[in-house]
Amino acid sequence: MYFVDVILPVPLEGLFTYGVPEQWVGRVAMGVRVLVPLGKSKHYIAMAVKVHREEPEMKWKSIEQVLDDKPVVSERQMRLWQWISDYYMSPIGDVFKAAMPGGMKTEEGYRPRTETFLDLPVKWQSEQNLHLALDMMRRAEKQRRVFEAFLEMTGWDKMQGDVPQGVITELSRDELMNATHCTAATLKSLTDKGFLVKYEREVGRLNHQTQPDYTRIRKLNAAQQDAYNDILMGFLKKNVVLLHGVTSSGKTELYIHLIKRAIDRHEQVLYLMPEIALTVQMQQRLQRVFGSRLGIYHSKYSDAERVEIWQKQLSETPYDVVLGARSAVFLPFQRLGLVIVDEEHETSFKQQDPAPRYHARSAAIVLAAMYGAKTLLGTATPSAESYHNVITGKYALATLSTRYKDIAMPEIRVVDTKDLHRRKMMRGAFSPQLLAAMRSALDNGEQVILFQNRRGFAPMVECRVCGWVPKCRNCDVSLTLHKNTSQLTCHYCGFTYGVPERCPNCDSNDLRGRGFGTEKVEDMIMELFTDARVARMDLDTTRTRSAYERIIADFSAGTTNILIGTQMVTKGLDFDRVSVVGILNADSMLNFPDFRAYEHAFMMMSQVSGRAGRRGRQGLVILQTKNKDLPIVRQVVENDFVSYFKDLEQERRDFRYPPFTHLIYVYMKHRDERLTESAAMEMGARLRQGLGTRVLGPDKPAVAKVKTMNIRKIVLKLEIGIDLAQVRRYLRQTEREMMRNKQYNSLQVYFDIDPL
Repeated sequence: MYFVDVILPVPLEGLFTYGVPEQWVGRVAMGVRVLVPLGKSKHYIAMAVKVHREEPEMKWKSIEQVLDDKPVVSERQMRLWQWISDYYMSPIGDVFKAAMPGGMKTEEGYRPRTETFLDLPVKWQSEQNLHLALDMMRRAEKQRRVFEAFLEMTGWDKMQGDVPQGVITELSRDELMNATHCTAATLKSLTDKGFLVKYEREVGRLNHQTQPDYTRIRKLNAAQQDAYNDILMGFLKKNVVLLHGVTSSGKTELYIHLIKRAIDRHEQVLYLMPEIALTVQMQQRLQRVFGSRLGIYHSKYSDAERVEIWQKQLSETPYDVVLGARSAVFLPFQRLGLVIVDEEHETSFKQQDPAPRYHARSAAIVLAAMYGAKTLLGTATPSAESYHNVITGKYALATLSTRYKDIAMPEIRVVDTKDLHRRKMMRGAFSPQLLAAMRSALDNGEQVILFQNRRGFAPMVECRVCGWVPKCRNCDVSLTLHKNTSQLTCHYCGFTYGVPERCPNCDSNDLRGRGFGTEKVEDMIMELFTDARVARMDLDTTRTRSAYERIIADFSAGTTNILIGTQMVTKGLDFDRVSVVGILNADSMLNFPDFRAYEHAFMMMSQVSGRAGRRGRQGLVILQTKNKDLPIVRQVVENDFVSYFKDLEQERRDFRYPPFTHLIYVYMKHRDERLTESAAMEMGARLRQGLGTRVLGPDKPAVAKVKTMNIRKIVLKLEIGIDLAQVRRYLRQTEREMMRNKQYNSLQVYFDIDPL
């Protein structure tokens, strides 16, 4: 009798053993999916790991079906899964669940995704008939507003006679609803009355048509050629090279040359980017050169697409280059030779929730090592850990210190908003200097980016009489005001609450928003610059892939003049006509209660500054702050990375933080606050028995309640050189001992390794 050890896509430790009926013996192998029963009635798609003849001691069941004729996961992928499971202390089932597309984990398989699109019926496609349609809607204000938005977004409003100018042939239903915040009922009325026509279309199929065009690869300039040679020399000595290149220095061109070199050597390339928004621009640039040799893989793609890309990577003609966000590290590769991690400093590479809480940069380096491939980390603002690895000789370094075509770095002017507030010279969130610079840029036909790292209209609402602030009933946070939807929303659990007309505590009607988010900034800009075309890029406006693409395409084409955004706009986007960047409130980043606050602030401010003046002439950055004398402000202004890193390194060494220690956070969650507290105290005491003063806490995190679950956190600071595998075993053992206590049956304990 044969047996097979399998991984189940559930958060359970270890492997499960099933019998292999005789008819399946020849087909079951490592990397093949099998259908297995679990419990009395459940069935799961499991991953076969090992076939053997050792009968388990416990009662066992047999597999019911073999779903693949050949493996869909390679031995190297399995090893990566196991490394992630071991290092990040996550059940292997969670890694399996995160690694594979949904369509490969369900019995039904996958179905191509369809999306609802809207179009203008033929009978309204003339200037005269459009006026007639709008006139018919004069008493249906909501419908008319949505219809006008549709015309503007598709270009039908620019009709001259019967000839539409620059019309986009289709618009998704979700995109229109997202832009106008209209209800499904309003859209239904428009389609029922025949003002819009809707239809279903299969979206996001893979494109195999475009041929590579290597004539589009530009010749490297002298500085780029030197950096390219340094990278190749670095690869001879080390497996990992850090490319430290200032913003707009032409790092992407270097990547393209390195990709072409890898393809010539019959190697595959994995190109990781931190944000889906970035892949939109990079996809267009790489597709022009590599055509159908390029595959795209990220979570905004439909499940059908991701399954097809996975299957293509297993075929005889896999993609030579895969561009993707962090989940792309899980794809199967046959001859991986180069891994590029662009914007390697970005926190988006770290998965937070759900498990596994892995860092894609670390996973990519491990994956490359398994293939004997090389890894290139590229950034204008290296992370503390990566730069420390260069200093200690673990990584090689290549630098690119001049901008492409020798364009000067942007001029950064610091504006003291504390003084301007005192003199009542601020106009909302804007200083006179910023408004003047924006007006000058718009008059010259140039573009502006405004960076505010908070979405919504106002971070909180407060009663000016008694100080009452509306809080989320599920989480330990105040609710954010969203003016467009007239609701207060929790950004942790999604709870919404209508904006009260009067304070429920003192009955005052003096309720006001405090602070400002991107939505409020957008409102103020539309009042101050009535002739400007404004777009907003944050989580609220980019919920679909097409929304990302449209915002970026419109700004690239000059359809919009001013782009307002959260940290999404800081991440490597390349726009030709941006001459002014405004950082509206640097203090919101600097005053965050986290040891990485200054590191993240330096990175974000430097990155968003780099969006200015990328073509032609020097750009201008207006940095607004109440603390203009802070050393980090000067370091951003002077682009002084060496001085910044020296200060950061000294502070981290003094207070025992990474890269001079390993950090592990131990979290406990439960609905009962007293039980959470007692469990945390017990866990802390147990850990101190083995780890002593390395254990700090327990303490409440900044947000101590999320989705009705109370949270406590214990911090472990472990010296470099400690046996981390032994520490992980001790943590698991301590957890198991605690969980034997029946009162902790429903307590959730999890670990965050190398947290950000």
